[in-house]
Amino acid sequence: MKISVILPIFNEVESLPELFTKIFTELQKFSSDFEIIAVNDGSSDDTENLLLKLAEDNKYLKIINFKTNRGQTTALHAGIEHATGEIIIPMDADLENDPSDIKKLIDKLEEGYDVVSGWRRNRWSNKMLLRKIPSVMANILISKVAGLKLHDYGCTLKAYRYELIKDIRLYGEMHRFIPAYAAQLGARVVEIEVNYQPRKYGYSKYGFSRTTRVLLDLLILRFMHKYIDRPIQFFGKIGLLVLLLGLFAGATSIYLKLVYQLSIIQTPLPTFAAMCLIVSVQLVTMGVVAEMVMRTYYESQGKKTYFIKNKVNF
Repeated sequence: MKISVILPIFNEVESLPELFTKIFTELQKFSSDFEIIAVNDGSSDDTENLLLKLAEDNKYLKIINFKTNRGQTTALHAGIEHATGEIIIPMDADLENDPSDIKKLIDKLEEGYDVVSGWRRNRWSNKMLLRKIPSVMANILISKVAGLKLHDYGCTLKAYRYELIKDIRLYGEMHRFIPAYAAQLGARVVEIEVNYQPRKYGYSKYGFSRTTRVLLDLLILRFMHKYIDRPIQFFGKIGLLVLLLGLFAGATSIYLKLVYQLSIIQTPLPTFAAMCLIVSVQLVTMGVVAEMVMRTYYESQGKKTYFIKNKVNF
């Protein structure tokens, strides 16, 4: 089967020569039918020129250059849409993923699985308090909400059968939830250990802002999975909770009035509680509605969430 390796790239010019050498070396050991799709996500360094130079002498390397930075999820989405292989292997471009694990993933896929997810078990072993424990807790939370237990949702290195993911639309930071989406469609998902190599060049593009985006996308994932065909259950539960809190706040005000002779207008409790509840419900509801409107806008009109500058060797 043809293999498509997809590399979302953003300012990783130092890593690319070594990365491509390793990928080509590994793939040529067991396959002659493969492609490497490098998606340059609006890099501001010399990534584009280097990719063009590498593609001149290598028919297996295909390049998609974005005009602007659109994020890792969008870059992966573009790579998947342009892939021609039966097996899709996304990888990070910073050398943290080991190309020698590609064969291991494919071998596991051929045992009858539809998705094989990498687990960087030894990652952050020397940063137990600041990185390892928060990572473990985050993956436990995501597994619980997504309904699929994985130890490492953040590992980009995975193997997918193309027919399973070709119609999955990706937005926000949702590339990490593809196994959960696939499991919801009845796919067989398995997780195996892969090697982890500390970054050699540059700096990590992950930060606190991405953590917040992931949490919000996790909320959308839960909504799309459980409430897409019965939204009244989602909004109704929030409404009932708000009603109960409102009744509690009102009852407390009445209690203070009857027991302590404290006038309702003398305490900010009723007004404060009402304002907080109204604002919180509006924000959550507007976020969910906006997400649904956005998906309808793109998918009903066949619009893309990225803008391609040029393509090479397609």
